[in-house]
Amino acid sequence: MTDRVKEILSWYKSENPGVLNNLARLLNQGRLAGTGKMIILPVDQGFEHGPARSFAMNPPAYDPRYHFELAIEAGCNAYAAPLGFLEAGARDFAGELPLILKLNNHDVLLDEKDPAQAITSSVRDAVRLGCAAVGFTIYPGSQHRLEMYGQFRALAEEAKAHGLAVVCWSYPRGSGLSKEGETALDVTAYAAHIACQLGAHLVKVKLPSAHLEQAAAKKVYEKEAVPAATLAERVRHIVQASFGGRRVVIFSGGAADTDEAVFEQVRAIRDGGGFGSIIGRNSFQRKKPAALKFLETVMGIYAGTIK
Repeated sequence: MTDRVKEILSWYKSENPGVLNNLARLLNQGRLAGTGKMIILPVDQGFEHGPARSFAMNPPAYDPRYHFELAIEAGCNAYAAPLGFLEAGARDFAGELPLILKLNNHDVLLDEKDPAQAITSSVRDAVRLGCAAVGFTIYPGSQHRLEMYGQFRALAEEAKAHGLAVVCWSYPRGSGLSKEGETALDVTAYAAHIACQLGAHLVKVKLPSAHLEQAAAKKVYEKEAVPAATLAERVRHIVQASFGGRRVVIFSGGAADTDEAVFEQVRAIRDGGGFGSIIGRNSFQRKKPAALKFLETVMGIYAGTIK
């Protein structure tokens, strides 16, 4: 085990050996093994956005097994998905890469100002499927946020008791925020900090913009001259808000974009001290050879072999 992985595990000394073992599994898998950096393939978009919107541009991706194969061949640290997709391939690919079961999900069949997520699977399912971790989404800014915080805390406690690592998707949205505010620097930092306070081992947030949403926070940011001019500086602030960098923070790959735009974001995450990316649509919505080449470049940027 590398010194960097040992250092990261030392941040979680309150956890039992099972949790530490599964955190080590995540950090020691794939092409970035041992570096402290991570690339996770998430495929919950079929549930979250609909199957055609997610997979029609690359039809093999309708098959759940395709995503296991992509994550393994690309050398990802882990593969995250809802219950159905993991059940469809967990036996065939047992032991080949760590799995993260997404415990809650949300659809887009209704237009909601204050979204919430339904609990769609259990910690028991994660144990049965041999997962290394569970994932859970919270929506800071929604009127339902306090209920989601309570649900997350209860499921995190259960997961830890079973030796599983816990990943929190912390996505600000709801009637308490403007659309621009969903990725505002102050709001994103707050969302990451909330996830850490709720006991998440890994925190997933979107890349922050330079916008400041809350008037009270804006005064502090301006008075203290918090660096925010570049994306790397904003990433550094999100990492700082996550217990001074003592929690693993990874950033969403977002909607499909040009390769160079994604690579520039990855460089900013790397330079800002971020721990990696969770890249779904920019990976599986392209043919597999192109996806493998794309992910190889992303991993090379994080590893320092590509500038």
